[in-house]
Amino acid sequence: MALRGDLTPELEQSDRSRWDYRHAVELVREVRERAPQLCIGAACYPEIHPESADQKTDIRYLKEKVDAGVDFLTTQMFFDNALLYSFLYKIREAGITVPVVPGVMPITNANQVARAIKLSGSFMPHRFQSLVDRFGSNPAAMKQAGVVYATDQIIDLFANGVTHVHVYSMNKPEVAAQILANLSEIVGK
Repeated sequence: MALRGDLTPELEQSDRSRWDYRHAVELVREVRERAPQLCIGAACYPEIHPESADQKTDIRYLKEKVDAGVDFLTTQMFFDNALLYSFLYKIREAGITVPVVPGVMPITNANQVARAIKLSGSFMPHRFQSLVDRFGSNPAAMKQAGVVYATDQIIDLFANGVTHVHVYSMNKPEVAAQILANLSEIVGK
């Protein structure tokens, strides 16, 4: 995965003009040049990169990254599948044809919500916000509700032709295991 990475607060204020890689496309170009046999993945934002002016510009930069040598894309987290489906349509219209792996993040702790929104710029659907409002103060209930919400997202993705999903488990393998158990008959495991 060729990623610029999330900026820490101190890096957000730094002079980026001296960085070797200010954008992931620069890293993709160098990796493709030095190791053409490698499979290169990169990130994309189904809604909009937090630093982009608008989605059209964001997709233009994504196309540049793909044209530099990206073999597949993994999306940043999202909580509304309709936004992903719209994004997939728009990037295909822009000529981006590499595989896209949707990234689903189970929110299992109410404190994760603000950070998730800041990192990804994700829209929080009313259904999801209601879940956090209702179960956020009960850690066990919030964990269960977060796993179920993520499971529902994945079921919808599979039902609509998506064949691969990346689960952002955030070092919580038990959460990924619960989701897989919920999908056992769907994925054949």
